[in-house]
Amino acid sequence: MRATVLRLPSLLLLCAATLAMPAARAQEVDLEALAMLEAADQVRFPRSDFEVNVRISSTTPGGETEVRDYQILSKGNENTLVITTAPASERGQVLLMRGRDLWVYSPRLSQPVRLPLSQRLTGQVANGDLARANFSGDYNARVLRDETIQKRKYAVLELTAIDGSVTYNRVLLWVERSGNQPLKAEFYALSGRLLKTAQYLNYAKLDNTVRPTQLVMEDAVKRGDRSVLDYSAMKPREL
Repeated sequence: MRATVLRLPSLLLLCAATLAMPAARAQEVDLEALAMLEAADQVRFPRSDFEVNVRISSTTPGGETEVRDYQILSKGNENTLVITTAPASERGQVLLMRGRDLWVYSPRLSQPVRLPLSQRLTGQVANGDLARANFSGDYNARVLRDETIQKRKYAVLELTAIDGSVTYNRVLLWVERSGNQPLKAEFYALSGRLLKTAQYLNYAKLDNTVRPTQLVMEDAVKRGDRSVLDYSAMKPREL
């Protein structure tokens, strides 16, 4: 068998092509989508440390409304405390988020228990919906298409999970082109099944910035199953 001999010019070309591969991969990142996603995150929540109160009202067809209150303390959207303040039977339960590790502390438990972000917290709300609201830290993004809704232009961002630890496998997020305000979202399972939808509503000033003060999450299969999250009293606070 004859050995293959690379001449110097060929070897240099091969080395150059090899070195260029990481740069080519880097160019595949949708920088426009990433910038829009980061901006939309900052519309929803401050980048700096903050606290906010959340009331979640969950309803099912023919059933009574279940109301739960939480206080959220967040440090840079990476470390979060979610404290249950109502109902009285669950007061004092705490979710602690550090990076993507989530733990629950409860007076009824002898030791903290680790939980998945995708686990149901209440109604249509998963643990990660409250404890980890930073899309840009959990998903890769690309602009899937543009849509015009009520004469406003939106980019539809397709978000794919960076690993299996995040709350949803895939998310479609509608972000207004002019101000990066999120309008609505669709959340998908690993199988591709649509799990739930969300609408970002009632834009008003929270912590001196116009933000959505209400999030409505609805089950994509069970019609009428919905949770309404109302945000209030947002202010800076060190965690």
